[in-house]
Amino acid sequence: MKKVLFATTALIATAGMAAAEVRLGGYGRFGLDYNEANDNTNLGTTSITSRLRLQVDMSTETDGGVTFGARFRAQAESRDNVPGGATFNGARFYVTSGGFTLGVGNIIGAFEGATNLYLETRTAGVGIDGAGFDSLAPNMAGNSFDWDAYSSGGAGANGIEVIYSAGAFGAHLSYSDDALNTQAPGAFAETNTAISAYYTFGDWTASIAYNDESGVAAGTDNDLLMVGVSGDLGFAGVRLVYATMDNTAAVGGDSSKLGLYGTFDVGAATSLVVYVTSEDSPGLVTDGTGYGIHVSHDLGGGVSLEAGARENSSDNTTVQAGVYFSF
Repeated sequence: MKKVLFATTALIATAGMAAAEVRLGGYGRFGLDYNEANDNTNLGTTSITSRLRLQVDMSTETDGGVTFGARFRAQAESRDNVPGGATFNGARFYVTSGGFTLGVGNIIGAFEGATNLYLETRTAGVGIDGAGFDSLAPNMAGNSFDWDAYSSGGAGANGIEVIYSAGAFGAHLSYSDDALNTQAPGAFAETNTAISAYYTFGDWTASIAYNDESGVAAGTDNDLLMVGVSGDLGFAGVRLVYATMDNTAAVGGDSSKLGLYGTFDVGAATSLVVYVTSEDSPGLVTDGTGYGIHVSHDLGGGVSLEAGARENSSDNTTVQAGVYFSF
């Protein structure tokens, strides 16, 4: 993502600071969304979907080489014919030294930051806005994003995380506790403890991630485990991901989902992503097979045409197409 550099040497006269930077960047996307699930509702099956994100990154480095930084966003978006005004999110603060990063506030989250989680598209899902992200293996049994993640429109988890990377290996540990945020007295105080790691060998990367959820209503602590491997076959990129969710209340036991993903170059400026998933959630409408296709055509200058279609395991079909541009 191209970033406009507003200040590169600000505050250099301040004792203990080597340099300070404020960088402004972001992206916009807009297009049409056909969602079969909105049939016979006042939302309508076809609508305009859009998002404008403005991101501010700030950092400074001490004389000793330690980087202190922060990030926040302003974001406006519209989905299913429901427009939304711009809102600011909670800030993420971090300190980086060598291969270690300590983050607090609106953290990324170790499960959210896990390798092999998202599709290899600009929207990280299908189409112009992700199409519900049913393509993700851990999204199953009617539960989506049941882990800590950096919030673009809210305060976030207000947690703490440690990230380490060195050569082919990386690891990520995060923790959050609702009791330390805005949880009402007497309500459940949910905690999430997550860990993920990856290792790259040649053209292949193996990963594992686990999220432990506790402090919620009995039978709803949906702990998650995800393992994946991705690599380059020469003619295509391939990724295999398996995830399990335990204590799924609606199932009365565990659920699981397996996803196979492929990426292909179709000419110099066009790429194709396809996938198929198989979910095992007995008794739920999500039990079954899902599949999707996404195509991207690069127009240059950070602009691309994005289009995709998917049918999830609940037999819901979406088709999307639009324009994505970064700045």
